[in-house]
Amino acid sequence: MPKVTVFDQGGNEIEEMQLSADVFAVEVNPGLIHEAVKAQLEAKRLGTVSTKTRSEVKGGGRKPWRQKGTGRARHGSIRSPIWVGGGITFGPKPKDYRNRLPKKVKRQAIRAALTAKVEAGRLLILDNLELEKPKTKEMDALLKKLEINGEKVLILTGEKDDNIYKSARNIPGTKILIARALNIFDIVNNEYIIATKEAVSRMEEVYAS
Repeated sequence: MPKVTVFDQGGNEIEEMQLSADVFAVEVNPGLIHEAVKAQLEAKRLGTVSTKTRSEVKGGGRKPWRQKGTGRARHGSIRSPIWVGGGITFGPKPKDYRNRLPKKVKRQAIRAALTAKVEAGRLLILDNLELEKPKTKEMDALLKKLEINGEKVLILTGEKDDNIYKSARNIPGTKILIARALNIFDIVNNEYIIATKEAVSRMEEVYAS
């Protein structure tokens, strides 16, 4: 079982904590992590680009001129793709970019990414994280005591806490999530993860199975 140091809110080391090997000590598969990150980013693509076909262009309900005798080429509708303002042939239409990965694959990718953070010493555990009122200065001081200076950091809490969220949201490169909203992109996109013991417990409940 992997062990990590637990810090108090003042940034002092107080104990060591054993983590679940089923979540934080699995095989790190870079290819699997890459696929999961790519799937999550693709799911965010809106795919709203669209062009009108000849059946969707306004107007052109009648033949522009008679078939014969005018000296001009035959035409049946001004909505034809060869007319200016006509429909588009084979143009882009709305597309669903989602690449649906199985739930087990997503969870295995998250376990692998968390294991990589533990192995790199980039997972920091806090005994508790509470603030009486929003105070960015206190949150910034905690990050400095944990020797996180300018790096991107993900802070995980067990439950939603507005004081913590408001204290960290103005610090560049800092993101706050509750444990059940953890996702592969935020793990990979941040250099450090700071999690409360409660958040670690929630992650082990969800991802150990």
